[in-house]
Amino acid sequence: MSVKITLNKTPMDYAVNRPPIWCPGCGDYGILEALKRALAGLGIPNEEVVVVSGIGCSSQLPHFLKTYGIHGIHGRAIPIASGVKIANPRLKVIVVGGDGDGYGIGLNHMIHAARRNVGITYIVSNNQVYGLTTGQMSPTTLRGVKTKTTPYGSIDEPVNPLALALAAGATFVARGFSGDVAHLTQIIAQALSHRGFALVDVLSPCVTFNKVNTYEWFRARVYKLEEAGHDPSDYWQAYKKAVEWPSLDPNGRIPIGVFYKNEEKPTYEEEIIKILGVPPIEAGVAVNGKAVYGILQY
Repeated sequence: MSVKITLNKTPMDYAVNRPPIWCPGCGDYGILEALKRALAGLGIPNEEVVVVSGIGCSSQLPHFLKTYGIHGIHGRAIPIASGVKIANPRLKVIVVGGDGDGYGIGLNHMIHAARRNVGITYIVSNNQVYGLTTGQMSPTTLRGVKTKTTPYGSIDEPVNPLALALAAGATFVARGFSGDVAHLTQIIAQALSHRGFALVDVLSPCVTFNKVNTYEWFRARVYKLEEAGHDPSDYWQAYKKAVEWPSLDPNGRIPIGVFYKNEEKPTYEEEIIKILGVPPIEAGVAVNGKAVYGILQY
């Protein structure tokens, strides 16, 4: 499945007048470009977008988008974003961060946002290392990989974020590759169009501190789910694909694309609206003599 891309806006409509400060070749450039293209393709107004981040190289991304942005603290981007979405469900709320930020200290928040089906899009730059703090192992570092904190090779089993998200009840689970911006744009566009919690895990090489999981390493292994006939409505097929990972096997393959999508489950903000008895309305409409913006009344 693909999302129709229009020409109402261009990626430059979301660009700020200063360049990113990532290392040359960093996968975060591909994520930023894909996100701008997806926003432009969907024609989402700048003032209706809020981008929330934590701490890390990729968490600098809100500074390079002409939208509302919140640069939060380590591992706490999802609670902030959830509050924004619940306060004003009309906003398109996006969370960005890295694997250390999101799958380490912030992992518990992802699980609970997924089970609640909060209507936010979570884009994780997964480079399998702590880049900002110069190369320590992260929750997704593969077994056997040597880093500053694993000089003899990691003995930890890496976190599988897609399997965790599916087990937690996420209604949209996808993986992209920052080395294929066109494909990643389509994935992010679908995530932004989804009604509910959407995880987009992005294989995003750290060219400075991860010399194992390089662009070449991923290109030799990735394949597109849609080209393999995958059905994203099939939960168990999605889970089977989510655990398909090669570790250090040179013959292993890595699926990318939309693993799972379910539009039937109500969102958390919709459930709150039902409890409050406030109908979905446009901002500024008076209810019982009070102006209502999203759910909160002022």
